[in-house]
Amino acid sequence: MNNVREIKNEKLGESYYEIKHSSGLKILVYPKKNYASSYAMFGTHYGSIDTQFKLSGEKEFTEVPEGIAHFLEHKLFESEDLDAFQRYAATGASANAYTSFDKTCYLFSCSGDFKGSLEILLDFVTHPYFTPATVKKEQGIIGQEIKMCQDEPSWEVLFGMLRGMYKKHPVRIDIAGTVESISHITAELLYKCYDTFYNLSNMVLCVSGNVDVDTVLSVADKVLKKQPEKKIERKFHEEPKEVCESYVEEHLPVATPVFALGYKEDVKTPERSLKEVICSNIILELVAGKTSKLYSDMLSDGLINTAFGFEFFEGYGYACQIYSGESRDPEKVKELISGKINELRRNGIDEKDFERIRRKLYGRAVFDFNDIEAIANEMVAATFNGETVFSGMEVLENLTKEDVEKRLLSSVDTENCVLSVIKS
Repeated sequence: MNNVREIKNEKLGESYYEIKHSSGLKILVYPKKNYASSYAMFGTHYGSIDTQFKLSGEKEFTEVPEGIAHFLEHKLFESEDLDAFQRYAATGASANAYTSFDKTCYLFSCSGDFKGSLEILLDFVTHPYFTPATVKKEQGIIGQEIKMCQDEPSWEVLFGMLRGMYKKHPVRIDIAGTVESISHITAELLYKCYDTFYNLSNMVLCVSGNVDVDTVLSVADKVLKKQPEKKIERKFHEEPKEVCESYVEEHLPVATPVFALGYKEDVKTPERSLKEVICSNIILELVAGKTSKLYSDMLSDGLINTAFGFEFFEGYGYACQIYSGESRDPEKVKELISGKINELRRNGIDEKDFERIRRKLYGRAVFDFNDIEAIANEMVAATFNGETVFSGMEVLENLTKEDVEKRLLSSVDTENCVLSVIKS
């Protein structure tokens, strides 16, 4: 029997449906009236950092090669007959997949034959097919992909920073792994990871746009078989508070030096709360958002260009604030950003600045509900974090300047940072 409940936000006048499917899979359906297209995302709470794990009842952790989650994503599209992309060609859907540090998602968008496309999605993700021969072939393909990424400055500068910041945590390793690590992947290890993390209790199906609950359930009922729930324990990598290296430099052909500046948070628990994440995003905007004086000054002085950006980068066992872009003088950018952070820590946050940014983030969240792709992605992320798609707006409604100031003092230390630079 499928258990269906409606989740509403009265202020937005929006709602979606959460279904606990009889198979054990959680399904979220967000219908959008007057939308011609549909978007579906089938995700598992399994990413590149999950290199050590065990199921409840097991005594020892299983350790697998770095890059295996990404490798598995690639291999799932294959079958004994047609691969998934060939099958999608018949329905006209545009399909893709990605692996991040903490999840793997398979997705498609379409403006017709949603039901047929959804059946393909659920079918190929739940029917793995790995052989020694296909694994060996993929090792060569992904090995080339890894080498190409090492020549991509914006990608390499990020991992230079992460290697300088983290000593043990697998977040320091490229999502695709290394040529060496993937050489140890076998069909047996792929099935081990698949059977662990692709259990339906560890997954979610999110659909949005021109969709309805009955259609989604009819496909799920047809394709999905009931699975017993599995409890997965992830390895918490205890990290030293201090960074490993405060400065990392590499050389690639770039016209202007590329940099990534990261401020390491002293992580004492595996996960950050949604309130902590939102406070950190407000701090980033206060320091160097496009309406800040610092951003304006650095831009007018030619220290940065419009490639400049920032993010709060966090997951299971890691968290840091990252500012990145291109600059003729990355050290000066670091000096100015650290100076602004210390000024805010010393003097506190201006109430008007806080309120302006709080409203900006709230407005951005509201606007995202017009984008069916953004909705599906947010539903996946919210589910794996134990939240609803409306939780962020609810936090923003009640957030205070004092909350952000407390977060600033506890999470950002300008002496504990890494500047990663790529020069020609």
